[in-house]
Amino acid sequence: MNRQPDIDPADLEQEPLPRAQTLPSHWYHSDEILNFEKEHLFSKFWQLACHENQLPESGDMYTLEVAGNPILIVRDREHNLSAFYNVCKHRGGPVAVRKGTTSVLQCKYHGWTYMLDGSLRGVPQFNKVDLFDKKDFGLEPIELKLWQGFVFINLAHNKQPLNYFLDGISKRIHPLRLDGFKHYTDQSYKIKCNWKVYVDNFLEGYHIPIVHPELAKLLDYRNYTVETKPWYSLQHSPLKEEDNIYGSGKGEAYYYFIFPNIMLNILPGRVQTNVIRPLSAGKTEVLFSYYYEDLDSQEALDTIKDDIDYSHEIQLEDIEICEQVQKGLQSKAYHKGRFSVEREEGVYHFQSLLKKVFKEATEC
Repeated sequence: MNRQPDIDPADLEQEPLPRAQTLPSHWYHSDEILNFEKEHLFSKFWQLACHENQLPESGDMYTLEVAGNPILIVRDREHNLSAFYNVCKHRGGPVAVRKGTTSVLQCKYHGWTYMLDGSLRGVPQFNKVDLFDKKDFGLEPIELKLWQGFVFINLAHNKQPLNYFLDGISKRIHPLRLDGFKHYTDQSYKIKCNWKVYVDNFLEGYHIPIVHPELAKLLDYRNYTVETKPWYSLQHSPLKEEDNIYGSGKGEAYYYFIFPNIMLNILPGRVQTNVIRPLSAGKTEVLFSYYYEDLDSQEALDTIKDDIDYSHEIQLEDIEICEQVQKGLQSKAYHKGRFSVEREEGVYHFQSLLKKVFKEATEC
């Protein structure tokens, strides 16, 4: 277990929003804090991996990394999805190094082979090894659950069920369902800021008129509202009536944040997920995944191109401000700030959950 970081108990106290202070600045550039977060957040809370339609056939596999742990998701011969640590039980080699389709999983180091259910099948040149039973050396399984077609995994053994964290989202977006959306592409951004800087930025519309003038033209900012639930928050806004890349302007934009690092953005005809993964205390990867209802018509493809281009421009604006904020948080001039009661409830909610987890972990 990682050594507990030096945390002032006063920094874990919860004040009401009108009196609350933001997280202390060193939480945004401390290696000890990040190691603590990997153990108590990323390794214990549900993580979004992909969508089930990205693995349509038996033998399809998908790889990712969670809190430094290589993960493999595979569809077996019975068409079920399973998740395993992507770690051979011989000497830790990778069983898969990229996405693809296979009938047998083979370690890329010494060639041990595994069935799609994770059981060990072939062990080359091991005949003279005593007291060795292949049943004891299968791939280590990981908990996997599906929600509206999305694949979630959890590395912890003692955990709350996935629906506990997502309760109410399906009802809120009904009659829309996300199962039928088709994966189109991924875009990865590496940003020179702490992962929490990026989350904080996502969780408020306060900066939209200043940082995102084009987005401000799309959203009805005056009716931009925030709702908080036990483990997620929702920012939503009507689209303005004039024509835009999403059609006539009817409908709403839903921006969900699922603690600790998942963003689910729903607009007419499109779903976008953002998964935030810390690379170091001062560097973050954000994986954008785009899903659409229609991937076939030329009109839809034109809209998709416009949507991705538009999203990319917004992202570049966010990257620029987040990297500047990171510098400010590491300066001698800043320690803690305050919240706008009107516009930063989502940030306060996230930081309060973070304090709650930290407090429970340090009291164990």
